[in-house]
Order: sequence, then structure tokens, then C-alpha cells
Amino acid sequence: MKLKDKLELLKSGKMTAVQNAKSFLDKISRKDKKINSFIDIRLELALNRAKYLDTNREKLKNGKLFGICVAVKSAINVRGYNISCASNTLKDYIGTYNATVINKIEQEGGIVIGMTNCDEFCSGVSGENSAFGATENPASFGDVPGGSSSGSAAAVAAGFCDAALGSDTGGSIRVPASFCGVVGVKPSYGCVSRYGLIDLAMSLDQIGPLARNVEDAALVLDVIKGRDERDTTSFDSGKIKLDKAGKITLGIVKVKGVSNNIQELVDKFVNKLVREKGWSKKEVEIKHIELALETYHPIVWTEFFSATRRFDGRKYGKKIEDAAGAEVLRRIFGGSEISRAEFEGRYYHKALGVKELIKQEFERALNVVDCLVMPTVAVLPWKLGEKKTLEEYYAVDALVIPANLAEVCAVSVPIGKIGGKPVGMQVICSKGSESKMLNIGKEIECESRQ
Repeated sequence: MKLKDKLELLKSGKMTAVQNAKSFLDKISRKDKKINSFIDIRLELALNRAKYLDTNREKLKNGKLFGICVAVKSAINVRGYNISCASNTLKDYIGTYNATVINKIEQEGGIVIGMTNCDEFCSGVSGENSAFGATENPASFGDVPGGSSSGSAAAVAAGFCDAALGSDTGGSIRVPASFCGVVGVKPSYGCVSRYGLIDLAMSLDQIGPLARNVEDAALVLDVIKGRDERDTTSFDSGKIKLDKAGKITLGIVKVKGVSNNIQELVDKFVNKLVREKGWSKKEVEIKHIELALETYHPIVWTEFFSATRRFDGRKYGKKIEDAAGAEVLRRIFGGSEISRAEFEGRYYHKALGVKELIKQEFERALNVVDCLVMPTVAVLPWKLGEKKTLEEYYAVDALVIPANLAEVCAVSVPIGKIGGKPVGMQVICSKGSESKMLNIGKEIECESRQ
């Protein structure tokens, strides 16, 4: 059931907010032990919120998310919930305030159903780097769900919530969306306020929605986006409007390292769009895209090292170096070395310089085509516990990192399966073009279901 249809039931009183919340909470209690998508559920908070909405339905029913249950990544502050970042460092930290996105969801009648699992401090691509155990992939049991917003994608795929929030620094919404067969949106940098997000890298992070379909994701994004005086990077991009996409020119970007079967599926689907919808395609070259990984890591590691200096054990839980896992420590120590060796920011600023070049190349490309399309991930989900080299592990983000560096918007839309494993196609549009991107994504989604 799409959210618009559920909203009609909730607003009419044919379904109560309590019934909606209880149905999810019951399902989570029965089935999430195997999936491990949630790490903090507070029945009293969720049900009290639902009861309040039901009691005041006539007054509040016009909210865009009235009675809708949203799961939230454990790196986003929600008052009264454990905001652990899936780390022992913060396992006892209870949120004292709401992130801007949470205030917006609650102002529109939404309910936080619980806090989801993730790679510790958003550091990972598989969903396995959590102090609370790995998350299972509900769409491909036995496989990784992707990360770092693993629990949010898994919760949506398992039907544990109406929608979810994740954060995306270099693909952390889109990778798990692709692996779990759901829709994941990385908004343009600044489209959504980062206030209340425990950031991985301040110059790249964005909060965004995960949902079962494009229309639902668009509804949530329309609620959480917009200018916020507490985040100076934020801007107002206007209302999200879904309509016919019209005649579209797809920019085809070929990047090295994509599995042949994934590239063949994407190519076949693009040709179907051209044939069935009358769209056109044009091969596009993005200079310096092959440098995305090498550009991304110095920025992330340096900014992450700086951000984690507050976790010294005096105010927020334990000292991070004493409590965190291997991937977090790798990034902290890497950032420390870069900072120490860079002589007043030399290497960090070089990386920012290449980031600007990539941003300019995306702007040029998106001036001649409506969007860029490519696989979301170059590989299929692999088995939980399967060993990967660091090169293989970091390469998982190779196709999603460029959109973060370019500050543009991107969405992963499911287009099929290979051997029972979901495959997503990534649609990238220029900064501030969320409506256009989602309109294209919706038509792709419709075509994939035929």
C-alpha cells in the first residue's frame, strides 16, 4: 500500500495511528531478531505519540505524514531514544533534542517507530560493522544489506515501517537501497538540514529517505527538505512535485569495474526506456571520475578525525579510541596521519580541489542531458561474513561517491534481480533538481514493474 492510500485511511479514521504503529511494532518483535534492523525500540514513546495523534485527529489530520511510522538511522538525534551510532562509544547516550528532520516529521504528524542499525559511526559499506551485530538482507537472505544505512533499508524491505531515514556521505543510502531492493534518495547537498546528524564528513553528508517506491520517498523528502537557520549550508528548493517526466535524454556514464551482468542489465533496461518511452540516450564522459575514491577518503578521514575529537569520554559516553571497532579506528588514525603530515592542510585542500573539478564536470554534463544513469553498485550483495580486501571493500562505493563530491541529487531505483539478488539503477540530476530526478525515477520504476 502506498503512503497516499494509507494516509486516506488514517485521516478518515478507518485506520488509527495506534493500529498502524502496533502493526509494525508487533511485526518487529516477531521477525527482527533474525534481521537485526533495529537497535532501539521504545514502545511507550511510539504508542503515546500514536495515541496523541488519534486523540487530536480532527486537529492534526491534515499533516502530510499523519499517523505514518518512520524508522530513523541511529546517527540522527531523536529526543528520548538511544543515539548510539551503532557504537559502544555511545551505547548509553539518550538523545536530548530532535534533529531538524525529526521536528519536521513530527510537525506533519509522523511517528518515530525506532532507531535502526548501521555501520558504526556510518563507517562501512556492508552493514556488518556494528557493535550490535550485522544486519541481515531481507531481500536476499544470507547476504549483506549494504551500508552504512543498513538497518533503515532492511526495515523498509522487511515491511517494519512506512519509510525510513538514512544518511549518505558516499553512498550510504543508495548502496543499501540497491542491495535491499528499495528506493533510496541522496538529496543535493544543502537540500536537507544536517542539524542533529552525528556527521561522518560535514562537507559531504546528507540525510535522505528510503521507501518502497519513489512516490513514498518523494512525500518524505518534501517534508524534511528546506532551509534551516541552524544549518548554514541548507537552502529552499521548493515543493517536490511528481508529474510526467516528458521527453528525457539519458546521459550514459561508463565506469570501469562494473560486473558484466550488472552492466548488461542496466544497458538492457536503458534500451527498453528508449524503445518504450521514446527517450534518447547520449554517452557522457565525466573527467576525473576515476579519482573519486582517492578524493573522497582524504576528505572523509580528515573531517571524521576532527569530528570525533568530541568523543573523549568526558561528556559523550566512552573515549572513541577505547570503544570503537576496526573500521572506525582505521579512519580516525588515517585522518590523524593526514592531518599531521599535511603541513597546514595541504593534502586535504588538494582533495577539495579535485572535488571542485568533479563538481564542475558534473555541472557541464548535466547541462547537455537531463540526467546521468549508471548502476548504483558495481557488484551484487555478497555473503555475510565473506572476507573482502580493503580495495574491494572501498570500491563498492565507487559509483555513488561522485554524486556526493559533486553535491548533486541522486536516487537508486530497483530495476530487477540477478540470481535473486536486487539490482538498483542510479539516476543523478543537477543540484536542486529533486523533482525532476524523482519524476524520472518514478517512470523508471513503472517501467521496471512491467
